Amino acid sequence: MPTPRGRAGSTGSTGRLIAFATALVLAVAACGGGSDGSHSDDGGGGGGGRGGKGLERSSVTVAALPLTDSAALYLARDRGLFEKEGLDVRIQPVQQSIQALPALSKGQVDVIASANYVTFLQAHEKGTLDLRILAEGARVAPHMMDVLVPEDSDIRSVADLKGKKVAVNILNNIQSLTLNAVLGQQGAGRPEYRQIAFPQMGVALEKGQVDAVHAVEPFDSAIQKELNARVLVDGGSAPVEAIPISGYVTTGDYAAKNPRTAAAFRRAITEAAELATRDQDAVREELPEYTKVTADQAESIRLPDYPATSDVSQLRRLTALMKEQGLLKKDIDPGTLLVE
Repeated sequence: MPTPRGRAGSTGSTGRLIAFATALVLAVAACGGGSDGSHSDDGGGGGGGRGGKGLERSSVTVAALPLTDSAALYLARDRGLFEKEGLDVRIQPVQQSIQALPALSKGQVDVIASANYVTFLQAHEKGTLDLRILAEGARVAPHMMDVLVPEDSDIRSVADLKGKKVAVNILNNIQSLTLNAVLGQQGAGRPEYRQIAFPQMGVALEKGQVDAVHAVEPFDSAIQKELNARVLVDGGSAPVEAIPISGYVTTGDYAAKNPRTAAAFRRAITEAAELATRDQDAVREELPEYTKVTADQAESIRLPDYPATSDVSQLRRLTALMKEQGLLKKDIDPGTLLVE
């Protein structure tokens, strides 16, 4: 497939879009297999890394999505940053972070990377998960997610979205949350959301099953290229610019029982996030290793921000927005959830 961000002179091939989506889906395995909740524990905690001595356990199982949000995780693995900390990190791919929530609760995975904050904060509020945040994963950046419409659509402004069918990956989650805020600031009415998985959004848009899609990278660029889709709304614009969207989460029990292991994991992710921030080429080189995006495609997609440190004030922006839109019933102070 050609570089995603370019423009074609005619409607792109549906077959190529389907092939791209199918390749990504086939790369995603269901979480939970191969783990019985037990972990390697060498007593000394993995030996020679700077944080290896005294680790409660050296093996950490991480469930992760094949999205740009997870770049720091894979950089830490492939650049030896986990090894330096004495950690053996095992990655289990999942299609949605919510799929891994039961496995996290049962101790079958230790950490979920690129965990959608909205889902996990709601689970914490309901008492189905004792949430702890080890590190931030990604924050919204310009055009890392866009509302796309067909090239010949009569939807020309945000006001035209009112009552229209817009695809999101999960209902009542980060996409609708942020888009509602963007539309609200511009005085526009809300659309009707339809749940369609990211890999199927392009096909749904082309067939007219929805009027627009709210797509994240790398699907955003692929749909623009294949269908000549127009960007109607930058999903990373005010008032949601730089708002946290995902992180590396665990349970209160795991964090309490494994503080040195958790700290070692966080140090490796922090170092990887710093690398991702100062050298986007490192991220673009990594993406084809776990997302099935080609090297050419990786050169042009828009990346999120990768914060090296957790910012409670930014996380409070998210929880306040969730409370405002009814996705949280009571106030949650994210400062109480951060693992120090």
